[in-house]
Amino acid sequence: MAPHPPRPVFLAPASYRQKRLRDAARLLPALGAALLLVPLLWWPSDEPAGVSNSAALLYVFGIWAGLILGAFLLARALRPEEGDERAEEP
Repeated sequence: MAPHPPRPVFLAPASYRQKRLRDAARLLPALGAALLLVPLLWWPSDEPAGVSNSAALLYVFGIWAGLILGAFLLARALRPEEGDERAEEP
């Protein structure tokens, strides 16, 4: 019997990049949930080293806006290109 030809060790760069982008898209909600829970660990503002409510609110809306921007960028990067065969499949 003839030995099988060696398989490539690595994926094609485009395929590897798409897989990593999909992984990032799956991780984004979990990262967002973890970041949105951080203000619960902060001390109240009546303590000397505490964080004010307005700073916590700015943090939450900053994370929210960052998640929207991250989802937008990931969606654009994952959009199939015009010459992609998978884009034509139903």
